[in-house]
Amino acid sequence: MRELAILTFLSLDGVMQGPTSPEEDPSDGFTAGGWAQPCWDGVMEQVGREAMVVPYDMLFGRKTYDLFAGHWPEADPKDPAAARMNGAAKYVASSTLTSPSWQNTTVLSGDVAKQIAALKQEDGPLLQVHGSGHLIQTLLKQDLIDEFRLWTFPVVVGSGRRLFEEGVPPSSLSLKKSEATGNGAVMSIYRR
Repeated sequence: MRELAILTFLSLDGVMQGPTSPEEDPSDGFTAGGWAQPCWDGVMEQVGREAMVVPYDMLFGRKTYDLFAGHWPEADPKDPAAARMNGAAKYVASSTLTSPSWQNTTVLSGDVAKQIAALKQEDGPLLQVHGSGHLIQTLLKQDLIDEFRLWTFPVVVGSGRRLFEEGVPPSSLSLKKSEATGNGAVMSIYRR
């Protein structure tokens, strides 16, 4: 049996949409993409140290998968992060992807929540979700998340997709670790 953790970048007002660049996710007219850039260096060092060193498999929604698959296969194979990402098993929730090009990718379609619950029952490393806002909503509603790895940036974005959307069932979490960066972003790791 294995656990599932989400790794998410958030603005102070809870927006998770488009942290890296304006082109990342302009859906629904979102124009504030790239809001995390001023704090990126300190945060990425924490992410590498806290979330990327233990073995993991990755779980993505289709949009985030496409972003990662467009970058990591072409990254320098001597880069330890690239080696881990490219070597890990990858699962992508999609009703349209049929022939994934990124090595070690399995497409989940149909009842994705049921398939993810079954993956959690298998032996294997941690299932780690990167971004993937729509998929996270499904995971929240089905109570499939064991750990929340959140990086909160000292930025107020206003509008955009939020991590905890309306209709998410109430739950209690326990803070396991917290650490600020020199530029004001805060890592918080919560467990059920």
